[in-house]
Amino acid sequence: MSEKKKKTMFVDGPITPAFIAEAILKHSANLEIGAHDIFLGQVRADEIKEKKVISILYSAYEPMAEDVVYEIREAIFEKYPLTCLHIYHSLGNVKAGEISLFIFTSSKHRKAAIDACSELVERVKAEVPVWGREILEDETYIWKENKEIPQN
Repeated sequence: MSEKKKKTMFVDGPITPAFIAEAILKHSANLEIGAHDIFLGQVRADEIKEKKVISILYSAYEPMAEDVVYEIREAIFEKYPLTCLHIYHSLGNVKAGEISLFIFTSSKHRKAAIDACSELVERVKAEVPVWGREILEDETYIWKENKEIPQN
């Protein structure tokens, strides 16, 4: 494995548009980059048991999550010719309509950035110990389940 520095992935509260814009801006100085791909996970106002989701309260086992993300990062860097990649996930309360997951990949060519970003999203959702309580409009909650909708 390379000697890449472990980076924290957690952000308190929602990931703001300003945070995302700043991340993009920082990469404009690297003239070797030809492509970026970005995934933004937004909290939906789903209806559960006839009640609307108003937010998700995220928690994590942070030391383990950081270790898992480090291992995922290393595997993705070995598999794809990336310039960089970033993974950020919210902790705490994130309201419907706000961003809770931001994954950003950069490479010389688009295919690597796109493929790596897609794989990162799937691996983060499946492997990283982050949990969400969906807070309903009557202030009750339900533990969030990550369900994928089959594609046609």
